[in-house]
Amino acid sequence: MTAWDAIVIGAGPAGIGGGSVLAENGARVLVVDEAPGPGGQIWRGIETVPDSRALLLGPDYLAGKAEAARLRASGAHLAFETSVWRAEPDGTVWLRDNEGIRQEKARHLLIATGAMERPVPRPGWTLPGVTTIGGLQILLKREGLLPDGELVLIGTGPLFYLYAAQCLAAGKRDLTLLDTAANGALFGALPSLPAALTGRGPAYLAKGLKLLWKLRRAGIRFHACPQDLRIERDADGLRVRFRRNSALHSLYASHVGLHEGVIPETHMVRSMGCHMDWSREGAAFHPRRDSRLQSSIERVFVAGDAGGIGGATVALLEGRLAALSILEELGRSVDPLLRETTRRTRRAHLSARPLLDTLYRPQDALLSPADEVVACRCEEVTCGEIRAALMADSAGPNQVKAFLRCGMGPCQGRTCGMTLTSLAAASRNLTMEEAGYLTVRPPLRPVTLGEIADLY
Repeated sequence: MTAWDAIVIGAGPAGIGGGSVLAENGARVLVVDEAPGPGGQIWRGIETVPDSRALLLGPDYLAGKAEAARLRASGAHLAFETSVWRAEPDGTVWLRDNEGIRQEKARHLLIATGAMERPVPRPGWTLPGVTTIGGLQILLKREGLLPDGELVLIGTGPLFYLYAAQCLAAGKRDLTLLDTAANGALFGALPSLPAALTGRGPAYLAKGLKLLWKLRRAGIRFHACPQDLRIERDADGLRVRFRRNSALHSLYASHVGLHEGVIPETHMVRSMGCHMDWSREGAAFHPRRDSRLQSSIERVFVAGDAGGIGGATVALLEGRLAALSILEELGRSVDPLLRETTRRTRRAHLSARPLLDTLYRPQDALLSPADEVVACRCEEVTCGEIRAALMADSAGPNQVKAFLRCGMGPCQGRTCGMTLTSLAAASRNLTMEEAGYLTVRPPLRPVTLGEIADLY
């Protein structure tokens, strides 16, 4: 076990930003990530992707190349293809790589685990051929692959339109979009418009409008506000059925992509005991952070989308800000002007976030699906079974987990946890915070008993 000044968990934009600044200022820092190289989900494969594919993915993706190179040159110790299966408040981190498991210890932890796609439990979401749009985009980034045949994309949010535009740029036109944003969402978002027109907000809004214009100009089929949406098996594929303006629609699809935004990946911070707050605007739990990006646990910092969705640039800036806070605690000199400039730039890039959160907030029906919908894919537990357990005086998510095994599968509740909490809140007329969440315990990633035994 090595003693480090800081361990950075995650090498996406936030981890890259934090690890680079820490190492450049003389801190002994270890950066850990499960991937073969830096980039995270947003800049996945940035060091190895062919130029032709990188151009297709756009300038926001290409921006990661210089940042990954900076991390490589910073002097940080990089541990790729390494998973963190336990992290403790005292700075002890348990790692697993191809040589087995080991412990590392740091004076400070910087959690930069990023975001995950919001689970989309709706009728048919577990059928073969149905996946998340984020999963489809990973195939495009890593392998340059697009689904064959008719592709129907269901959902809303920036990634929904970005992936559609990337499909179009790659030459795929057998594409249909079903935008599930609530009818009247634009009107509800208007109070946030003045703030969104400040800072970097106009650039983000212009980027989104440009994506929409490209898709419309190309004649991509589009349906807004579909109701009673369900996915069914078809003879040789899938059938998407929905209602719009009292008319029933039926679309054939070879593949279906689902997306309803992204939420912070909070399993690690939950397992450490960090205090969590519910954000109604983002419809997600966030770890509580102070102005220095320190969590409710001393010397544990959270940066990037793991602390609240802001996108790649905000994540990079938050990684740098957290690093400056850690350096200050280490007794290193920190330029106050640099810190204030970074904070100001971060605020500028967040100016449009309240508008986007309101505009693309998932409809309430998605957070409280029908009884027949599977909530827990791993253990095949339906929403109806969860409701029945709650009506039988189950106190909350953890009791339902004990009764039904909901949350005990390989994903450890990452897929069903939000649905379980929302059903508990609705059935008992509680807030999401009052309803509670599944207790998260290590190991956060699979380890064998033999590997643990080898430590002793």
